[in-house]
Amino acid sequence: MQQQRRRVVITDCDHGSVEIEQEVADRYGYDLELAECATADDVVRAAQGAAAILTQYAPVTRDVLAQLPGLAAVGRYGVGVDTVDLDAATASGVAVCNVPDYGTEDVSDHAIAHALGLMRGLGALDKGVRRGVASLDAVRPLHRFSASTFAVYGLGLIGEATARKARALGFRVIGTDPRFTPGSLSPSGTEVVSPEQLLASADLISLHLPLIPQTRHLINDAAFAQMRTGVKIVNTCRGGVMDTAALVRALERGAVAAAALDVFEEEPLPVTHPLLGFEQVMLSPHAAWYSEESFAELKRRAMENILDVCEGRPAANVVNASGLGN
Repeated sequence: MQQQRRRVVITDCDHGSVEIEQEVADRYGYDLELAECATADDVVRAAQGAAAILTQYAPVTRDVLAQLPGLAAVGRYGVGVDTVDLDAATASGVAVCNVPDYGTEDVSDHAIAHALGLMRGLGALDKGVRRGVASLDAVRPLHRFSASTFAVYGLGLIGEATARKARALGFRVIGTDPRFTPGSLSPSGTEVVSPEQLLASADLISLHLPLIPQTRHLINDAAFAQMRTGVKIVNTCRGGVMDTAALVRALERGAVAAAALDVFEEEPLPVTHPLLGFEQVMLSPHAAWYSEESFAELKRRAMENILDVCEGRPAANVVNASGLGN
């Protein structure tokens, strides 16, 4: 009798195609199913009997894990794992895998592109030209890069890559990260300062933080009050790291001169959102991760990670490895 092939389920995916994931599943000898899960109940229904699941936005809660006793691994498309209950997964012996470095160059490129757009006022100038306004009033004052302090909040892989690129453009670059001591240099050579010093010194702040309880709304009214008047801010990490309502208030009173956001607390951003009313705000639709190269790498490695767990092989990027005894 032929042995039944094991099954892996992609709970949700808006990539348009799962050909790369299918190739990996075929290589490992697994059947692959693509579902359209939006809720925890959807995940439970779709993943019954699955050896592993791969998710994009669908929630993997404690209740979901309790109802999928045969599950060996949960994979996430991307870096963040905030949609997965890590404690419950660890208690259940389920490995949770991410792909932490697939988009390092791409996200840092996007952060730099947004930063340069803000530093030269490109978004507001473009909007003015389209209305027939040939004036610098909307973007004054602008300063050259070499006279400006570029601050990186979070010196992980992407933050360090952003800092490296900003230094190459002539900025003075500072950064903060709880892993590094103020007054030291990060591994890539970034001058490390305290969070308070970073907020007070920056002409532009680029956020590169995970979304965890300690960082949710870290950039809030109190943080904006510590910043220089006229600061510019870029967010390409997680929307929840910044209190959006507080940002709107800071923009309204001129405390923040300009902002560039790729991530939002509510995605997609509603077309009625007040952020759309500011000419000095540049927006992109959670696109920082994307290049053709990163796209293919993300899909391949996300699937390989969870199937390596299922096969009992050493698996890369198991974020709760200590809890699983690995």
